Amino acid sequence: MLEDIVPDIVVYIIAVIVGIATGVVQFFLLYKFVTSVTGGKAGIKTLIFAVTQFLFPFIILLTCAFLFPGGLMWLGIGAAASLVTCAVVKFVFMSKNKDTPDKNKGKKSIDAPVKNKAKKSKEVPAKKKGK
Repeated sequence: MLEDIVPDIVVYIIAVIVGIATGVVQFFLLYKFVTSVTGGKAGIKTLIFAVTQFLFPFIILLTCAFLFPGGLMWLGIGAAASLVTCAVVKFVFMSKNKDTPDKNKGKKSIDAPVKNKAKKSKEVPAKKKGK
């Protein structure tokens, strides 16, 4: 339908841009859903993320199929590429944050438990005398 009005290259570019945006939104929804499930928060918010994560790409792909079916492949390529890119970037940032040592690791924390400085007596238990 839209392919009759604009040139093919413009349709492909629009499809790729929509695919990239779709992939980023999909990654955000999937990340929020997975973190809420693994965090033990099974509430209405988790259910909303699950339903949205399932329906969002379906609606976008269906809309693209009706408006410009020739760009459907390019939309899928853009969505898949942005999903993979977002996952790799998130993984790299999370692994860098875990590997960096804390600046305050050598210092004592205010909330650290106070050690008991009282000396424990080293009494030896009395031996039982044999019969």
